[in-house]
Amino acid sequence: MAKDTFFQKKATLNAAGKLIDLSRPKVMGIINLTPDSFYEGSRKQNLTNILQQAEKMLNDGAAFLDLGAYSSRPGADDISVQEEMDRLLPAVEAIAKQFPHAVISVDTFRASVAEAAVKAGANIINDISGGQLDADMFATVARLQVPYILMHMKGTPQNMNSLASYDDVFSEVYDYFVARYHQLKQLGVKDVIIDPGFGFAKKPEHGYALMNRLQEFNALQLPILAGVSRKKMIYGLLGVTTTDALNGTTVLNTIALIKGANILRVHDIKEAVEAIKIWEAVTL
Repeated sequence: MAKDTFFQKKATLNAAGKLIDLSRPKVMGIINLTPDSFYEGSRKQNLTNILQQAEKMLNDGAAFLDLGAYSSRPGADDISVQEEMDRLLPAVEAIAKQFPHAVISVDTFRASVAEAAVKAGANIINDISGGQLDADMFATVARLQVPYILMHMKGTPQNMNSLASYDDVFSEVYDYFVARYHQLKQLGVKDVIIDPGFGFAKKPEHGYALMNRLQEFNALQLPILAGVSRKKMIYGLLGVTTTDALNGTTVLNTIALIKGANILRVHDIKEAVEAIKIWEAVTL
């Protein structure tokens, strides 16, 4: 819990019997099983490379591995459910077998893909659409009883950039979380993490407005995930490329920690873990 808030957030997750303590921030490592994700360094497309990356991330201190088989970069191609499953399920099965203590998150907005991945060994569902792109998602999460990452987005990856318009981006995102979380609670979902969706139907100025008020999401008493790693809000502002956006990522991750983030979703584990250690030395 951030020191400047009186709100007591939920501090544990139950991921298929694996209890995760979020009273201290944790790092989630991004492994993209796609040929076209925005950061080339995150793309891993054969099982040998996937397992090597998973091992490195776990050794560097990742508490979660987040596997995505559908590119959600702006304007990305749509792919079929079958293609997404063909990319995702072998990787989930291989990591679950090779690293049985790993906590695996799957980045999908499709309920059928989420269910198949959980059966293959995944522990968390990370839905960029917050249940908006598949009407069966919330009921599926409730039935599976796995933690659910509820992200804010408008539209789809194909058209979201055209929908990046807000009168008050914080209020709209906050109200979205209130409404969607109420639905999840009504269905009996126990573990929900909120993600403001930096870069999803948001211009860089929207992202910085959300980061400026990130601590206000603590009023929802839910863990907060910050996913800013190497995104346009960083490299566009600094006039660099995704390859050169690590320093900016670390700065923004540190600001997120100060404002109450519980999970940092990143491409670079070691640097995020170090940011947490330094933040803890200052604050704890």
